Amino acid sequence: MKRAAWYVTAGAVAGFVVVLDAHGQGAKPSIAVHPAASGQSASPAAAPSPVRSAGPVRQVTGVVEQYGYGELSVTITVRGTEITNVSVPVLRTAEPYSQQLAEQVLPMLKHEVLAAHSARINTVSGATYTSQAYADSIQSALDKLHLK
Repeated sequence: MKRAAWYVTAGAVAGFVVVLDAHGQGAKPSIAVHPAASGQSASPAAAPSPVRSAGPVRQVTGVVEQYGYGELSVTITVRGTEITNVSVPVLRTAEPYSQQLAEQVLPMLKHEVLAAHSARINTVSGATYTSQAYADSIQSALDKLHLK
């Protein structure tokens, strides 16, 4: 029965990669995080594009969102009106499998947010509750900054 959980998780990740590829964002199984402050030019699939908007760098944490398998909160870093970094300072899950699934899904959701510069992101199949809580926490942080 434990193998079935791995197959479901692997299938969800593979499905998400296919969706990203279909949307032209270039699916990569592992997501590398590159500092946005460096002056390097990066491809759109590898890292978010260089910061285009001027303004102060602000960091704010969204509310702790409870979902079916735990709770999480997201901290965003914003320069001007663009999200330049996302982290998850609070992640508490009810069981080890939920923790493992969240650890696999969070890098994908981070990539989605950095690409969209918004909380309007696609959910990850098999982790719908986690995806929705992540997006809601992002939106609450954006609301605190009076951004989209």
